Order: sequence, then C-alpha cells, then structure tokens
Amino acid sequence: MMTKFLLAVNRLFPLPVHPFNLQNEGKESYAMWQYKRGGDTIAFYREHYTTEEMFAGKTVLDVGCGAGGKTMYYASQGVEKIVGMDIVAHYKEEAEALARELGFADKFTFVVGDAANTGFPDNSFDTIIMNDAMEHVARPDLVLAEVRRILKPGGRLYVNFPPYYHPFGAHLSDLIAIPWVHLFFSEDTLVAAYKELCKTVPDGDARIAFRISKNAQGKEYFSYINHMTIKRFNGLRANAGMKQAYYREVPLRRYFAPLAKLPLFKECFVKMVVCVFEKA
Repeated sequence: MMTKFLLAVNRLFPLPVHPFNLQNEGKESYAMWQYKRGGDTIAFYREHYTTEEMFAGKTVLDVGCGAGGKTMYYASQGVEKIVGMDIVAHYKEEAEALARELGFADKFTFVVGDAANTGFPDNSFDTIIMNDAMEHVARPDLVLAEVRRILKPGGRLYVNFPPYYHPFGAHLSDLIAIPWVHLFFSEDTLVAAYKELCKTVPDGDARIAFRISKNAQGKEYFSYINHMTIKRFNGLRANAGMKQAYYREVPLRRYFAPLAKLPLFKECFVKMVVCVFEKA
C-alpha cells in the first residue's frame, strides 16, 4: 500500500536532471556530464584556495571518481599526475576513453579499488579529492586513516558531500523526485518503489545492482550510501588525526541560511558540507 502511495505521489514531481537518464536518452555520457561540471565540484573551496594551490604541479588522487569526468577536469588544471579510484570496475573503460579523447592519458591512471585500503605507498599524494564520496564509502573512519597515510606532509584532503537529510540525500533522484522522501517512507518502501520504477528504464537491473544489496539476513537495503549526517561527520573529523584547515556548511538557499544554522534543522537545510584537512 505504501509503495503504491509513494509511486502515485512521485508522479506529481518532475525528475531532476540526472546523468543516468541523460545517458539513456543518448544526450550525454556520464563521463562527459561529470567533465562539464568539474568546476562545480571545487566551487566551494574557491573562497579559500585557488585551483593552482589545489592542482598545479601536484600529484592528485580523486576518490570515488565515477566515470572519470571530474578527474579529467582536475587534470586540465595543470596536475603532474592524477589517479582516479572507484570500486565500480566498468567505469575504468569509460574513464580511460575520455582521458584519451581529451589528451590526458599520459597523466591519468584509473584504479579499481577500495579507498580504505588503496595499496599506495606512504606519502604518495599532494592533493586528495573526495567530491560526493564521503557519503558512499562503507568505512569512512578507515578511509580517513588511509588518506592520512598516503598524503604527503603538508598535503590536503578536500571533502564535500550533501548530508543524508538533504532533500535528495537518499540518492534516488534518478527515478524518485520527491524531496526528503527518506523522511516520509521506510527503507523497505523505498527499495520496493525504486525497484518498481527500474522496470521503466532500460538499465534498470544495473541500477538495482548499483544501489541495492542484501544484508546477512537477506534483507534488501541501499548499500550505495552510508547515511552520512553532519553530526556523524563532525565526529569523524574530530578524530581524523589531521589539521582542519577549512570547514563550511552551505545552506540549500540563501533564505534558508538561518534554518541551516539551527541544530534542529541544519541536517535538512544544509546543501553541502565542505571540509579541508591538512597533514602535518
């Protein structure tokens, strides 16, 4: 009953633009969509850091790079070498093809791997980017420890992510357009509705495999996200073992800024959490 109700309400809302749907429609590949919006992924740092400080002559790691489009944008900012890392193996081919197309193949390496256990030597990178990645990693505490190990002394980790109670923090807006849907419906209902909507798109099975897993009891859940709230991240950053060089909470809209500062409301009205760590 609740699944049917969710699906009925969902029809009242227009879907936001989403790269999965653009790719299905033949309008733009996921990698190219990322590349064109690469500047947006670092916009929140520019009040405090220049792109030259972040990238020029640097050895860079892009954690959770997806199809590598944003990684190619970072490559265009004068990096010496850049590595894109993602656990999704099929992104490797798309990322490497874009690197060849844009002329960055000599600077770029794609690694299929776990950010909590990268295998890189100590002190490998000047800059590590986690754009829209902190909310996806299974063990963010281990990822931060690994980042601290592989950053060079004086190197920086740039983190930005939408908190879980963001209007689309459930990360289902490719098919479910209801803002804050995860506040109003249980995960069981969301899983059932999402699977039903996946029947309407040609890559539905792939989307289900991408977002949904089963726990030890056989119960389906959204494994694609880790429910990263502002409160949870504050605990992680306090124990990260790195200097916090910059921190900012960006409100959904300017007129929501007062709500975004109130403890009872900020989780729902902050658009982006932005944090820069620096290794001593």
